[in-house]
Amino acid sequence: MHIRIRTKKDDVKEVRYLGGDPYSYVQEKWYLHEKPMKLVASTKYHDYWMIETTAPFRRLCYGFHLIGNDGTEVFYGDKGVMPYTEEVLARNSSLYFRLPYFHEIDRFKAPEWVKGTIWYQIFPERFANGDPSNDPEGVLPWGSKEHPSRDDFYGGDLQGVIDHLDYLKDLGINGIYFCPIFKAKSNHKYDTIDYLEIDPDFGDKETFKKLVEEAHKRGIRIMLDAVFNHIGIASPQWKDVLLHQEKSRYKDWFHIHKFPVEDVTKLSTEELESVGALSYDTFAFTGHMPKLNTANKEVQDYLLNIATYWIKEFDIDAWRLDVANEVDHQFWKRFNKEVRAIKDDIYILGEIWHSSQSWLNGDEFHAVMNYAFTDLINEFFVKQTISPTDLVSGLNEQLMLYRQQTNEVMFNMLDSHDTARILTVANGDKDLVKSALTFMFLQHGSPCIYYGTEVGMEGHNDPDCRKCMVWEPEKQDQDMLAFMKSLISLRKRHQGLLSHGELHWHDIRDEEKLVGMTRKLDGRTLSAYFNQGEETLEIPKASGLNLEFSHLAKVEGESLTISPKGFVILTN
Repeated sequence: MHIRIRTKKDDVKEVRYLGGDPYSYVQEKWYLHEKPMKLVASTKYHDYWMIETTAPFRRLCYGFHLIGNDGTEVFYGDKGVMPYTEEVLARNSSLYFRLPYFHEIDRFKAPEWVKGTIWYQIFPERFANGDPSNDPEGVLPWGSKEHPSRDDFYGGDLQGVIDHLDYLKDLGINGIYFCPIFKAKSNHKYDTIDYLEIDPDFGDKETFKKLVEEAHKRGIRIMLDAVFNHIGIASPQWKDVLLHQEKSRYKDWFHIHKFPVEDVTKLSTEELESVGALSYDTFAFTGHMPKLNTANKEVQDYLLNIATYWIKEFDIDAWRLDVANEVDHQFWKRFNKEVRAIKDDIYILGEIWHSSQSWLNGDEFHAVMNYAFTDLINEFFVKQTISPTDLVSGLNEQLMLYRQQTNEVMFNMLDSHDTARILTVANGDKDLVKSALTFMFLQHGSPCIYYGTEVGMEGHNDPDCRKCMVWEPEKQDQDMLAFMKSLISLRKRHQGLLSHGELHWHDIRDEEKLVGMTRKLDGRTLSAYFNQGEETLEIPKASGLNLEFSHLAKVEGESLTISPKGFVILTN
């Protein structure tokens, strides 16, 4: 187990750990046998110290000996800060923090396979049209509009994904994250009508079953999107509310403030997106997405039947949970138990855009979409609004919020169906994008590529970020495609080191805008430098390390020459 303590930045020069079994406190006097803790991370305001220890009898008492830079020594335990004396240490075991018993059932267990997964996010309506026979009414020619609108349909479907599984395998992908595929009115399918049916625009259950089977044959896992915060106004449940109002058997399925409930079905898509306050709660102010009351037992049973059905019948590997922070914790705890009872290594991923400790204690989610990481990487590499010190401080702060096991399976991305594409944010600067993507691939967690990033697709915020996938080779950025294949291959070769290795920020230069990082594990080392300044930099090459991957950089004798927006990665 890992034990951490946080201290004020540059206030403490040394932290020592005192720990042992609570029932051997008197006999063994383990508090006299201290162990040094390692400084593992620093931010602008705090230092973080850690030690890896064991508890042979699954019980633990522990405290800390802190030595300040001014020479002050104190003991810190469950009762607060006290003088560091043997008399205090020996006074009573209740002074120490205590883990009464470490139950296996309470242990945070993340699916091991996620650490080695390179995700690829697919917006099904825009990836590929493999079966024109299921095209919706009014379908447009593929990619015919430079900037798609909210109401456009282009005929993307599940058969189109099947047809391109070999493309994904060749790219190096081993996990697909699908935006919703269940029956709905919109092109994005976040306004669910029926969670137990594949949207007919996408195909049918047989097609989906074939997709999962063919993906699994290629070593590709499948993650579906669960939209359980809200449902669509075309769902039978909401239609019943509109018809019967306060007499509807489904009225308690929703958060309704007063009757009669407004009927907004005649409004346009644009009007529905910002309809304002209504007599019922919605997702944001989108009138066509009434919020479900997940504290209601019937609603719980209904949704959990859906969650377990797609695992039992189709062997999916993961659930992404839409607007997860607006659903009650009690529901997610039950969700966790029931889906893991069917498939213990299923991956549970929450969509949360802020700090998420409350959801990541092992009984709700394994990870969240790591938008805090996304923002920091974009701000440094792409927007260039923060310094290397700010970047490192922010990343360290995020890492220290969560358990190490959590960090190892975080879902990292630079763009998605909800954000502008990374190349657009970078104003078309491929060098910046290559640096940002590479940096993300070197961090703890599981990286995700938004469909089309690998071929240089651009797009502003929703709906412009949801353009049709470019399949014509002559229209694809082949240089970017080759780069992404190489980057994915790098991640796979060093996955163990990148998932579990110690992280050191060994060369941080604000004036030159240089970030140097090292990952170490079992005698293996990966060292990387990123130059985001305006000048070419020459850096001594560490002995024993060889060039592994680079962009706008080269090795010259015993030095590295890195041009602006370039990077170099060395390994032993």
